[in-house]
Amino acid sequence: MELILGITIPLDATALAFALAVGFIAGLVKGVVGFGMPMILISGLSSVVSPELALAGLILPTLATNGIQALRQGWSAAWASTRRFQLFLIAGFISLMIAAQFVRVLPQSVMFLIIGTPIIVFVVVQLTGRELRLPAASQRIEVGVGLFAGFMGGLSGIWGPPTVAYLTATNTPKADQMRVQGVIYGLGAVALTFAHIQSGVFRWETAPLSVVMIFPSLIGMAIGDAVQSRIDQVMFRKATLWVLLIVGLNLVRRGFL
Repeated sequence: MELILGITIPLDATALAFALAVGFIAGLVKGVVGFGMPMILISGLSSVVSPELALAGLILPTLATNGIQALRQGWSAAWASTRRFQLFLIAGFISLMIAAQFVRVLPQSVMFLIIGTPIIVFVVVQLTGRELRLPAASQRIEVGVGLFAGFMGGLSGIWGPPTVAYLTATNTPKADQMRVQGVIYGLGAVALTFAHIQSGVFRWETAPLSVVMIFPSLIGMAIGDAVQSRIDQVMFRKATLWVLLIVGLNLVRRGFL
């Protein structure tokens, strides 16, 4: 048990140092590519704590960083994105609230498989260069992807892969993608917070880790923003995808073992 700034953290010094490093890396990746933070956090933290505590640990840093990303171009742009993807957000909120109630009753092995398998599928599709095109005006597809993303988010705090895949498949412009991701993830993070207060995952005993994880995540994100224009974005994103693939494979391995 470690004490930082008067906050008691349910980890020893070594595990806490590892958790802070994971938070920094997750923030760095998010600062550069706009997504991937929950996947890195849940995967990294699950190596030293239970999946339930790992899920609680990612809630507040995810909320903070997505709020910054969503409002980077101002409130009016964020509101326009919210209205454009309102069906996605409503469907995702409903399924997220339902799925969150199952976190504490699912076996850890099942939870690892549910988190890891979609990550592997998403990364493999991206690395093979296959493109999926969907009509942007299809309400059924928007609702369907929103339901799936919300279900994943409620169980694991990860809704990035289906969201990014949907935005890419509908040919959403890059600048809009970054803002829209922030809005969707930000509102999803708010819903996730309330859902897991209700489920009991986010409580007095687990909240301190989440509070401490805010700081390295914000530092990493700030550095990621600063270096974004100085590196080859395409190559860095490919490197990030390879890291996520390794993370996903490790989660599936732990699920089977």
